[in-house]
Amino acid sequence: MLAITKSKHPIALNVPICPHRPASSFIDFDAGRWSPINKPGRSANTLARIASGRRAHGERFLAPYYGSGSGTTGRSLDRPIGTITTRDRWAVIDGDRMRMLTKDENRAGMGFPVDYVLPRSHKLAVHMLGNAVAPWQGRDDILALKAAL
Repeated sequence: MLAITKSKHPIALNVPICPHRPASSFIDFDAGRWSPINKPGRSANTLARIASGRRAHGERFLAPYYGSGSGTTGRSLDRPIGTITTRDRWAVIDGDRMRMLTKDENRAGMGFPVDYVLPRSHKLAVHMLGNAVAPWQGRDDILALKAAL
């Protein structure tokens, strides 16, 4: 893949394309703190995304909890997860219940090993993961840079 640059002498990097990993490979339906979807105070926009997601993906899928980065229907668990941001972004929908991804699921979604130590605080762990580069991507980028020089 060639990076777009304004440099007079751009470096062509040969970065391998990695296979996609479905979100279903790291979602644990026995984990986390579930809450009813139809609870008082739930945002109308969230409820609309969930209803639309059910029509598109069935009873189990991922939905963006804020914003519209995955459109209005969320994501099938057969697809890779979208961007993991510095704050909780992805909700797991399972029938009439929902929850945010756990820090362990965020870690797995980014490709960090199970023994990678995260802070105890869920909020801090998600913040750090959202600012991270996936380990395999960092490795591949460094190897491509070394090969190009």
